[in-house]
Amino acid sequence: MTAPIISGKQVSEEIRAGLRAEVEALVKQGLTPGLAVILVGEDPASQVYVRNKEKACHDLGYYSEVHRLAASTSQEELLALVDKLNRQANIHGILVQLPLPRHIDEKSVIDAIAVEKDVDGFHPVNVGNLVIGDDSLLPCTPAGVIELIKRTGIEMSGKHAVVIGRSNIVGKPVSLLLQRENATVTMCHSRTANMKELTKQADILVVAIGKANFVDASYVKPGAVVIDVGMNRLDNGKLAGDVDFESVKGVSGPITPVPGGVGPMTITMLMNNTLIAAKRLGGLA
Repeated sequence: MTAPIISGKQVSEEIRAGLRAEVEALVKQGLTPGLAVILVGEDPASQVYVRNKEKACHDLGYYSEVHRLAASTSQEELLALVDKLNRQANIHGILVQLPLPRHIDEKSVIDAIAVEKDVDGFHPVNVGNLVIGDDSLLPCTPAGVIELIKRTGIEMSGKHAVVIGRSNIVGKPVSLLLQRENATVTMCHSRTANMKELTKQADILVVAIGKANFVDASYVKPGAVVIDVGMNRLDNGKLAGDVDFESVKGVSGPITPVPGGVGPMTITMLMNNTLIAAKRLGGLA
């Protein structure tokens, strides 16, 4: 029996329909959510991501600014632009596309973004609020993961969730969000000695390890929800997740494909964060 597919594309479209309606109502009240994206250099993947974010803004009725800077841009010039956008009233969200050129310190740039405009959820204050359970702008991909699990109708409370990967962008925050949903969370990573024993206990398995087709059916408990955050380019040019989809779908419960699973949710949750930030800064939250 083949597992049900969790369509991130479909869920994303449903959420965006709600956002579009809310933006129309806000515009009538004189508030248009505004997002500024900064791209430094000409990384091809980053250019694609930035174009997709710009398109999402236009589709949903947001105000959009894209600042494309040369790879030679100094850290001081970048920080000056961030400071300008922090003070710009029609900008409610600021996103600096990562990675940055090597001569720029990413942490300094992230720290410089106003907390209330940090729609990526990377600022230390937002991260700290996430850790202690206070209100914060949530990192987009982890928030998208939780939304996809919710849409399966499967209760997370009391379930054993296993997260493979401990990055600051996905692994750590998604484990915290799973705990907020009252799941019992185990984290696995490159130094985990008995990974397969742990993952086979998982009712919910989130994989964000950055290795193509790493998790096969032998890692998965029958019926488990499997969320694949991986996005890897194979030698033949095709995209593959961190989960061997063809192998695992014969064992698992609901499972995300790659592409079309977690990917579409990331930009949608960014748009959601920008709307939240706009309402707060506009005094309408």
